[in-house]
Amino acid sequence: MRYGLVGTGMMGVEHITNLAITPGAVVTALADPAAGSLGWAKDALGDKAAQAAAFDSVEALASSGLCDAVIVASPNFTHRSVLEPLFDAGLHILCEKPLATTLDDCRWIVDRAAQTDTVFWTAMEYRYMPPAAEFIADIHGGKIGRLQMLSIREHRFPFLVKVADWNRFNRNTGGTMVEKCCHFFDLMRLITQSEAVRVYCSGAMDVNHLDETYDGERPDIIDNSYTTVDFANGVRAMLDLSMFADGAENQEEITAVGSDARLDVLIPEGALVHSPRVGFRNPKQATRRVVHTDETALNAGSHHGSTFYEHQRFNAAVRGAGPVDVTAHDGMMAVAIGTAAEISAREHRVVEMAELGV
Repeated sequence: MRYGLVGTGMMGVEHITNLAITPGAVVTALADPAAGSLGWAKDALGDKAAQAAAFDSVEALASSGLCDAVIVASPNFTHRSVLEPLFDAGLHILCEKPLATTLDDCRWIVDRAAQTDTVFWTAMEYRYMPPAAEFIADIHGGKIGRLQMLSIREHRFPFLVKVADWNRFNRNTGGTMVEKCCHFFDLMRLITQSEAVRVYCSGAMDVNHLDETYDGERPDIIDNSYTTVDFANGVRAMLDLSMFADGAENQEEITAVGSDARLDVLIPEGALVHSPRVGFRNPKQATRRVVHTDETALNAGSHHGSTFYEHQRFNAAVRGAGPVDVTAHDGMMAVAIGTAAEISAREHRVVEMAELGV
């Protein structure tokens, strides 16, 4: 299967390293206007770099006839313009999160994806971290009874430096609650199997980027927040985000509490802890198991092996051997919750999802 890659920065290179261990995958085309980024991609391809034609525009890549599928890993604000020629060329598409920075662009992408019989897949790799995948399967399998409460904590490092510092401004990213947290809002929808009805977010930029300026402009991206989401089926979910907690032992900690038990997953530790209800003062009966992630997959990227597993699923869908797990609609709904959270944080109010037309 011949892959093109649009956007060859840090995430683009992670896709290359994972395609290198995907059976039958070959990278045949690269597109990026930044020569330095193209150089990173060629370095990642190593002795296979000669097989990949380099283009300075997505239009040239789309019309080259060199690709069966294209990965879009360009900056968030470019996604709609990048996708237009790819849709026109009838290519299979794996589009990095967030789907777009605005709901209008998301709706356009959803409409275009619905008009094609090719695969369109929104890249939400957090679904595919092996410990998270088992956590989700346990919940859906009834291991905690009826799910009622879901909490996600990500305590991590600040945003990294990107080409032209595009990720320092909300206008380019959609805001932290869209850019970063759409992953977690996607997990909330997947785990609860319901849709958000209202969102409240308290967040600000309190620690990171305070001494940075770009052409005289100060960054405006949230670096910490608490977000509460009410779902239509009565489940409550919460996200606790800190972008200045890089010393945390586990970057992600997710807890689901049901009518019969509590279940925790800790990443990168990989532990799942199941704690059934025991009644007042009775002995605890918590059990703990560690979910293994393949070492090769772990070493191929920075997302606990998930990019590798996501690629195997996408590859199967393109070959007609599996379903599309994460549709354009799924990508849009994650952006919608993030957009509501951004509005809530800045206007200090609850946002009803109906306000956004979703």
